[in-house]
Amino acid sequence: MTASSYWAYLASFLTGAVITCLFLPVLLKMICKAGFLKPNYSGDYIPAAAGLIFFIISPFVAFVYLLLFNNARDALIFFVMVASFAFLGFIDDVWGSREVGGLAGHFKVLLFKKELNTGALKALGGFVVSLLAALAFDFSWWAFVYALVIAMSANSINLLDLRPGRAGKGFILIAAFLLMPGWEQENLVFLIALLGGLFVYLNTDLKARAMLGDSGSNSLGAVLGITAMWVLDKPALLIYLLVLAAFHLLSERYSVTKIISGNRLLNYLDRLGRCDR
Repeated sequence: MTASSYWAYLASFLTGAVITCLFLPVLLKMICKAGFLKPNYSGDYIPAAAGLIFFIISPFVAFVYLLLFNNARDALIFFVMVASFAFLGFIDDVWGSREVGGLAGHFKVLLFKKELNTGALKALGGFVVSLLAALAFDFSWWAFVYALVIAMSANSINLLDLRPGRAGKGFILIAAFLLMPGWEQENLVFLIALLGGLFVYLNTDLKARAMLGDSGSNSLGAVLGITAMWVLDKPALLIYLLVLAAFHLLSERYSVTKIISGNRLLNYLDRLGRCDR
């Protein structure tokens, strides 16, 4: 690991943190003025889709990456993925219904009732853009594996976004595992930049002053997915995909919140920093 790489990582972290500090209050004020407030798990109406801050961060991060490494392809993959998943998530935030839950539920509605709801649109659109990004990285049959990793990473963080701070903590945990094998790779700049933004944003989420929303949780998860695509070797990537698949199957059958509340360690971590602790 060279000294210049440390400076690149520091610059990316600070970029994410500083841009979040500057723009988050403006974004929250804009959301409130628009009246886009939704009830959280406790029934309080708070600003929704505050996770759009990560879309706002993305062009600045991509620009810093271009300056540091002159790699337009990966900068474009990062920006397009964040923008696409933020857009698809925002559609679900605005027009989505919670009457149907889980991927299986959305696709049952699509297949048997011939109705395309926002959940199914987000899943289908997310896989398409994930596949395009994967093909840009590796034009082979492995692109389908990469696409599944990206799409399922995005949805995994979304599945966690049911309590204040939970999705952010999940992102940090998975990011920590990805930082270890990829520590000397330049692509970690994107993940580290979002970590910087998340550390600034997280207090707002933990105090239930704003809601991350699908626009934020899906964007964060997509960046985990493309980072895994970049830094993991193929055996590790397959293991990661199996873990994602297992989590999705578990969430279809059981309540994630009940599983967490029933485990002492997970419940402690889930409540850590929350105002209702």
